Amino acid sequence: MCLGIPGRIVRIDDPTRKLATVEVSGVRRRINIACVIDDAHPVESCVGDWVLVHVGFAMSRINEEQAAETLKILTELGEAQAEIQAMRETAVH
Repeated sequence: MCLGIPGRIVRIDDPTRKLATVEVSGVRRRINIACVIDDAHPVESCVGDWVLVHVGFAMSRINEEQAAETLKILTELGEAQAEIQAMRETAVH
């Protein structure tokens, strides 16, 4: 099962290609943020945003409370562990 998992954008790596680094439970991974930017919320304004990450893409912006609750539920269900492990395998160092 593929899940969307909450992460926080910690830096913009390539604004032209819309690539950023997201941190999920201490694991960092490069993702594409094209789906969460627009004229009102450009690439440069994304640092610090909480996003729902799925297969290397930020699919939507969420607030910190939603992120914490989602991570809590996923952890309780045991689903987050597999997703976090998969992210560790492709982590940015």
